[in-house]
Amino acid sequence: MPVKDVISWNAMIAGYAQMGQYKEALDFFQEMRRANVMPNESTLVTVLSACAHSGFLELGKEIRSWIEENGLSSNLHLVNALIDMYSKCGELSTAQNLFVGLQQRNVISWNVIIGGYTHMSEYKEALNLFRKMLQLNVEPTEVTFLSILPACASLGALDIGKWIHAYIDKNFPNLNNSSLWTSLIDMYAKCGSIEAAKQVFKNMEGKSLASWNAMISGLAMHGQAEPAFELFSRMTSEGFKPDEITFVGLLSACSHAGLLDTGRQYFNSMIKDYNIAPELQHYGCMIDLLGRAGLFDEAESLIRDMSMNPDSAIWGSLLGACRVHGRVAYAESMAKHLLELQPENHGAYILLSNIYTGAGRWDDVARIRTLLNDKGMKKVPGCSSIEVGSFVHEFLVGDRVHPQSKEIYEMLDEIDARLEKAGFVPDTSEVVYDMDEEWKEGALSHHSEKLAIAFGLISTKPGTTIRILKNLRVCGNCHSATKLISKIFNREIIARDRNRFHHFKEGFCSCKDYW
Repeated sequence: MPVKDVISWNAMIAGYAQMGQYKEALDFFQEMRRANVMPNESTLVTVLSACAHSGFLELGKEIRSWIEENGLSSNLHLVNALIDMYSKCGELSTAQNLFVGLQQRNVISWNVIIGGYTHMSEYKEALNLFRKMLQLNVEPTEVTFLSILPACASLGALDIGKWIHAYIDKNFPNLNNSSLWTSLIDMYAKCGSIEAAKQVFKNMEGKSLASWNAMISGLAMHGQAEPAFELFSRMTSEGFKPDEITFVGLLSACSHAGLLDTGRQYFNSMIKDYNIAPELQHYGCMIDLLGRAGLFDEAESLIRDMSMNPDSAIWGSLLGACRVHGRVAYAESMAKHLLELQPENHGAYILLSNIYTGAGRWDDVARIRTLLNDKGMKKVPGCSSIEVGSFVHEFLVGDRVHPQSKEIYEMLDEIDARLEKAGFVPDTSEVVYDMDEEWKEGALSHHSEKLAIAFGLISTKPGTTIRILKNLRVCGNCHSATKLISKIFNREIIARDRNRFHHFKEGFCSCKDYW
């Protein structure tokens, strides 16, 4: 090409960026600079987007300096691109300062800052910005919803998710955005409303592989293994070819339901029928199944066959299985592997201590407690959240900072009294500290999920479903107590812990005490 003007360079850079080949796009931009071709607004927006996607923060900073030196700091398109670049490269404070400094903002300004906070898992701030955007009467777009729905899913903000769904139905009646409908399916499933997820999926036209995967994964996390398998059969009969994400969903469904033989079938089918090489998550599901079935030798054999090193999740699942089966010596080996990867993993020490407790090895329990104290390691506090009135309320274990703390603890006392009257006896075996039984029972009754449930009972009408999220695995005592609470108070309680959903209703749990 005899003459390469800025338009020619832009076409090449944009072409690479649109294909996801961001390094090549940035290399072309550097070549353009060496050729002394002056970039224009289109060039810079594209290059900043490539920096955002590839994490090339330093080049993004260079471009910002060039923009300021050339008097373009008030160009809204460029500032929006800078906000997007900084936020996706992890410099949220710089992105926020640029956003606040804008004299005029458009919907793209809001979209990139909300998307940035969501990208960095700062979900609460993303929701706060979304609320502020609506208060200022800025009309959200499809991009806005694609940015905010993952935040709703993570925080369990179902009311806001429902509002978004209603807004889409009203303002975009003929919407054919597969990604957006898939995000709605994912949001409903992760917020504990699996029936709503099913309805969105059923009504969706032009389903994509991603939407099938989201629905299969949603069913899996709710313990609905058979419906997940049936959906997979429908999916393949309609001509969709499963990918690695599909099989993560299927194997998760097997893992949550304890279906070892079915898990083996899907694992082998993935390799032989679909030529998909297993990844860590696939191995993790299978090893979890084998460990919980007590098949430790087979689990070790599978680990040896892996083409990659096991991660902490795999060693952790086997350590948990050792507790179920009382395999103390094996637990020590698993804990060693886990702590080599995560030396500061407090949970591994606690789990090993619990295993020693179950075996009556009190000297080892004391040794671990001393070790934790010497290292100054603190347990990750249990945190549970509940959405009431479109706001997410969070509780820590023993929390007394909530404005309605007095009423919450009064309800907690009523719960404990009614549990005792119903014959419930707290299981103190998971409280490993040296305290008498009465104090152990008190520690259990103040777990974060019990506080969230108490708040839900005083804040919602009788018969309303209570939905809570917990950052850790629900303990056995709280699981047993919540089953009975659902019966005593005639409430369905849907709880999402670190691993899965539990649907408590009329004294039973959907997990059938397998979790």
